[in-house]
Amino acid sequence: MKPLIEISTASHVFADGTIGLDRINLTIEAGELVAIAGPNGSGKTTLLMHINGLLTPDSGRIRLNGRDAVKSLADAQPLAGLVFQNADAQIVGETVAEDTAFGPENLCLSRDTINLRVKAALEKVGLSHLAYQRPHLLSGGEKKRLAIAGVLAMQPRIIMFDEPFAGLDYPGIKQVLAQIVTLHESGYTLIITTHDLEKIIAHTQRLIIMQKGSIVRDGAPEALLSDLEDFGVRKPCAARFGREALSWLS
Repeated sequence: MKPLIEISTASHVFADGTIGLDRINLTIEAGELVAIAGPNGSGKTTLLMHINGLLTPDSGRIRLNGRDAVKSLADAQPLAGLVFQNADAQIVGETVAEDTAFGPENLCLSRDTINLRVKAALEKVGLSHLAYQRPHLLSGGEKKRLAIAGVLAMQPRIIMFDEPFAGLDYPGIKQVLAQIVTLHESGYTLIITTHDLEKIIAHTQRLIIMQKGSIVRDGAPEALLSDLEDFGVRKPCAARFGREALSWLS
């Protein structure tokens, strides 16, 4: 079986000369929950945007389920959905249901198929009762779950979260974390970027640390905790006291 995601020596330099990715080599298997940590500017979001097809590498190759993410963009791109850090920027519909339907509508699916996908996605994130609510009236956690619903309606195999807990209060963090855990238990491949591992470390199977566009560490979280602060990432509180990390859902 081939890895679901295969990245070979992928590099990207922005127009101003800033290095976004520097010869990235990475494979991710189906069903993994991977956390990517690093300070701002380390390349975390840039990597997600390359997997999603919003950016293309200047050199190297990205394959999703064996399909070239550049040459076969129409086939590869629907495999990976991205939930942006700012949920408001991802919300375009006048109601919760209309916003969830936006992606499937752009796939030119039948109205019956779109309606079924919207219904299933809203049920999965627990927003069915707010289907006709205006998105701007939702809480921060609800907006993030709406953004997740919009991605789910596209039926990807890979769901990526860019700083999913940024700007949320404690109830909102728990809502989004519970959604992430449920999605992983349902079989989705999840990639989560963060500069603060505190909320997700108890659920992470694999930890990748990035710096200046490169992957500098990749392995089991417990094996890499001692390296975090060398690369500008705050060590979780439990690790500071030699304790096992507990889930925020406990």
